[in-house]
Amino acid sequence: MSPDLLAPFQSALAVADIDDLAWDKQAGLLPAIVQDAGTLRVLMLGYMDRQALRVTLEQGQVTFYSRSRQRLWTKGETSGHTLQIVDLRTDCDRDTLLVLARPVGPTCHLGRVSCFDAAPGNFLAELDALVAARGRDRPAGSYTTRLFDAGVRAIAQKVGEEGVETALAAVAQDAEALTGEAADLLYHVLVLLQARGLALDDVVHTLRRRHAG
Repeated sequence: MSPDLLAPFQSALAVADIDDLAWDKQAGLLPAIVQDAGTLRVLMLGYMDRQALRVTLEQGQVTFYSRSRQRLWTKGETSGHTLQIVDLRTDCDRDTLLVLARPVGPTCHLGRVSCFDAAPGNFLAELDALVAARGRDRPAGSYTTRLFDAGVRAIAQKVGEEGVETALAAVAQDAEALTGEAADLLYHVLVLLQARGLALDDVVHTLRRRHAG
């Protein structure tokens, strides 16, 4: 398991807030929508009672109340495909929970990433995660592996080349050529960031900070 999955989280909802939620509306249960914290893909829907929510906040692993089994169950307790909480929020009526989590393995019992087949998500974030995995595992025959093995200087040179090709396509070629070159540029920038120990989230954080300023 990646160390960042075990890092302390800061939830917008605290244990002290549990009794303030609208438990009476649905017989002591609240629906909990789970999103991938990285890609924002909706992963699943479950239900929590007070104790399930308390365990989730205290232990950092998403825990539900099983209506069929009439007991608490922590996601992945048998499969190992857990959901590590990143944040937890309520809606405006305080009767629905939104859980941001980092999945360890597929969330769906059918082996799919999401229980909602083909649920939309942030593809660029998914690609960034794939590039990071290539950087760690270095699978043989992978172009991304060859880039990482070549080192930061070589990757930076490739980014420069792709930047020039993108600029030339913008002024001298059609839209398909431009989007193709832009896609190459974005991919190589992701590789360069990972080679420097950074990620797409770091760039997004910088953009948000600038926007807020």
